[in-house]
Amino acid sequence: MTKLSRTLGLRSAILLVVSGIIGSGVFKKVAPMAAELGSPLLVLACWIMAGLISLAGALTYAEMAGMFPQSGGEYVYFKKVYGRLFAFMYGWGAFTVMRTATIAALSYIFGQSLIALTGSGGQPVEITVKCIATALIAFLSWINYRGVSFAEGLSRILIYLVFVAVAIIAVLGFQSESGSMNNLTQSAQEHVTNPNRSLLGSLVVASLGAFWGYEGWNQIGYIGEEIKNPQRSLPIALGVGTSIVVGIYVLLNTVYLYVLPIDALAHLASTPGKIAAVEVVRQAAGWAGATFISILILVTTSNSTNASILMPARIFYAMASDGLFFKSVAIIHPRYKTPSVAILLQGLWSGVLVWSGSFDQLTDMLVFASFIFYGATALGVILLRHKQPDLHRPYRVIAYPLVPVFFCCCCALLVVMTLINQPREALTGLGLIATGLPFYWFWRKRPAISHVDDAVLNK
Repeated sequence: MTKLSRTLGLRSAILLVVSGIIGSGVFKKVAPMAAELGSPLLVLACWIMAGLISLAGALTYAEMAGMFPQSGGEYVYFKKVYGRLFAFMYGWGAFTVMRTATIAALSYIFGQSLIALTGSGGQPVEITVKCIATALIAFLSWINYRGVSFAEGLSRILIYLVFVAVAIIAVLGFQSESGSMNNLTQSAQEHVTNPNRSLLGSLVVASLGAFWGYEGWNQIGYIGEEIKNPQRSLPIALGVGTSIVVGIYVLLNTVYLYVLPIDALAHLASTPGKIAAVEVVRQAAGWAGATFISILILVTTSNSTNASILMPARIFYAMASDGLFFKSVAIIHPRYKTPSVAILLQGLWSGVLVWSGSFDQLTDMLVFASFIFYGATALGVILLRHKQPDLHRPYRVIAYPLVPVFFCCCCALLVVMTLINQPREALTGLGLIATGLPFYWFWRKRPAISHVDDAVLNK
C-alpha cells in the first residue's frame, strides 16, 4: 500500500504555517475595520487581540497535534474525542465551505489584483478575473499533485519574498512625509456609530475581519504524516509561525494608520476596487510604491492559495481512508506520494465556487463556522486531560488550563455575537455543514482503509 512520505523539516513546517495565514486580509481589512470602529487605537487593538487569540489557539492545538500527528488535523482530533459523526461534519464543512471557499476567494483576489495591475477595464473584467482564478487553482493543484516537497519549495520562495517586501513597506511608510503619530491616536471626525450595535458588537464585527486575516494558522496539522518528527515539529511550527504573523500584521497595520488618517481609511471601505494597503503605499511612495505592493498582493495571495491547496486536501484523504468520503479520494499517487485524487476534487469544487460567485458570502460564514470547531478542539484538550491523563503528550499547552479555557471562551463569545449581529450568515453556514448528514448515513458503515499504523505514529 502506497503511503504518504515524511519529507518536511521544522523550518519548512514553520514557513508553511506563515504561508497558510498571510493572504489578502492584512492588505484589505483595515478599511472596513476603520469604518466600523472609527478609532485607530481600536483597530490596532482588534488586530492584536485577534492575534493573541489565534496564538492561544495555536498553542492549544499544538497539544493535539503532538498527540495525533496523522494527516487530517481536526478531523483526527475530533474522531478521537467526539466520535466519527462530529469529525465527519467538520470534514464536510471544510469541503463545502471552510477550505474550498478560502481557495476560491484567494484565487479571485489574485485575479482582481492582476487585472488592476495591468490596468484592464470594461464589461468582461468579471469573466476574465474568474478565468485567471480558475487557472491559478488548476496550476497550483498540479504543483501539489506533483509532490509536497515541490509545492513546499514554491511556498518557501514566495514567503521569503513577502518578508523582504514587508520590511520595505515598513521603511517606506515610516519615512513618508504624510505620516504622523497623531494619525495613530486621533479618532475619525466623520464616523457615525451603528445604532444597531453596541461597542462590543462593533468590536466583534471588526474582529471578524482580523480573524479572516489570521485564518489558516491551524492547517499545518493536516499534513502531520509528511513532517519529520511531527510530535516535536508540529507544536513548534504552530507557536513560532503564528507569532511571526502576529508581528507582521501589527507592524503593517501600524504603518497604514501612521500614513493615512482614520477618516481616509474608512472612506476606502465604500470605494469599490480600492485596496487600503495599495493606497497607503501610493501615498508614501507614489505609483512605483503602489505597483510594488500590488505585485506583493499577487505574491501573497498565490502563496496562500498554494498553502490552502497543499494542506486541507489531507482532510478529505483522511475521511476517505475511514470510509467516510468517496473511496477514490483515499488513493495515494504511487510516484508523487500525494493524495492526488483529493487534490483534484478539492480544486474542482473550488473552481465551481469561483464561477458560482457565491464564495464571498461563503467566506462571511467561514470565520463563524471555523470558530465552532476551533472551540471544540480546545475543549477536546481539556476533556482528554480528564479522561486520559496518562496519554503520551510530547507537548503540553503552557499555562494549562488558562490558555485553552481563554481560547474556548473567546470562541464561544465570537460565535454568540455573530449569531446576534449576523444571524443570516451564521445560520446559513450551519445549514451548509448540515447538508453532510445524508452522506454520513450513507457512508458510515463502510470499512476503513488502513494507510498508517497509529501505534507507530504515537510512540
